[in-house]
Amino acid sequence: GSRVAEANDALHAIAAMVREQKPGTVVEVAFREMHAPNIQLGIDRCVDQGAKHILLYPYFLYSGAHVLEDLPEEIDAARQRHEGLQMVLGEPLGVHPKLAEVVCERVDEKLNETGWNN
Repeated sequence: GSRVAEANDALHAIAAMVREQKPGTVVEVAFREMHAPNIQLGIDRCVDQGAKHILLYPYFLYSGAHVLEDLPEEIDAARQRHEGLQMVLGEPLGVHPKLAEVVCERVDEKLNETGWNN
């Protein structure tokens, strides 16, 4: 989570897009710190909706302490509370051609806005 509310709103918007593109898939937003719901409550919500397998997807560009240490601990805690629940930790966004496309689109938008694209 971010101290900036708009950043958290953006995550909810991304989750809504994923729900739209993956109909029938349970998608919940949860935060490690600063905001609710926390990760354990997010996992509980998935289980309450019938999830038997959970992909805990970190919405980060790269692996850091949260991805490498905190999130595996969250998975271990959830497994202890939900017997038989299968969970895996997804990879951060990382380096991907589609991310480069998005960056180029944003650069082009700003260049057009400023008139610097001439």
